[in-house]
Amino acid sequence: MKARASTGDPRWVRYLLISVALAFLLLNLALPLGAVFLEALRKGWGAYKAGIVEHDALAAVRLTLLVAAIAVPLNVVFGLAASWAITKFDFRWKSVLISLIDLPFSVSPVVSGLIYVLLFGLQGWFGQSLRDENIQIIFAVPGIVLATVFVTFPFVARELIPLMQEQGRDDEEAARSLGASGLSTFWHVTLPNIRWGLMYGVLLCNARAMGEFGAVSVVSGHIRGLTNTMPLHIEILYNEYNFVAAFAVASLLAGLALITLVVKSLLEWRFQGQLAGASH
Repeated sequence: MKARASTGDPRWVRYLLISVALAFLLLNLALPLGAVFLEALRKGWGAYKAGIVEHDALAAVRLTLLVAAIAVPLNVVFGLAASWAITKFDFRWKSVLISLIDLPFSVSPVVSGLIYVLLFGLQGWFGQSLRDENIQIIFAVPGIVLATVFVTFPFVARELIPLMQEQGRDDEEAARSLGASGLSTFWHVTLPNIRWGLMYGVLLCNARAMGEFGAVSVVSGHIRGLTNTMPLHIEILYNEYNFVAAFAVASLLAGLALITLVVKSLLEWRFQGQLAGASH
């Protein structure tokens, strides 16, 4: 009797698992996305375009892109610093730092928004001081940026920490023994080794930053044309029964996510040889 190979499961088992996976993706991904685009175009291209080019919609798009453009680089800096410290150095309370990085995954975004209201709102701990200096954080762009940074800062670090732990410290120690400075070691040794993990972290962080709703909803004040990001603008349009415009903006937000996915796939295809080498 021939020994069954590790991949020699019955054919029906493989087909069943593939069918379950495809059905799950169809029901939870393809159909909802398709419904968004179909509903957005239900009244024709003219109505769709009107919902996109409307002043408040354009303001929401600009604000969403601005917040992502600020929050993502900040999280990249934090992610690189945190992952470097955790994987390259031994210090007390390292486990506490790792737990704090995971905190936004367990705290509701609404709660994180309320924290910033408690700190920087008019009746908050620093509210009076900020008002005396004519600085507004809550119901303004700085509050939206802070809330977005809070809910997205684990993504880059969580992509890099396991990768850098697996790579170890040998390459950096060898570079330092040859006289390389810390910055030179990071730029020429560490960064090339982690660039693909960093790319994935940036993509995930960017997608979450553009789609964040809960924390931003609390700190934004829902001021149309000023502090509404795309998710908040979609909610307002939907609550006003302006379904075509709501789904039009939603399709644009989904399109940005799909563009991010396409860019990732193109980069993987273009540099697949380097990716294979990095994996070894």
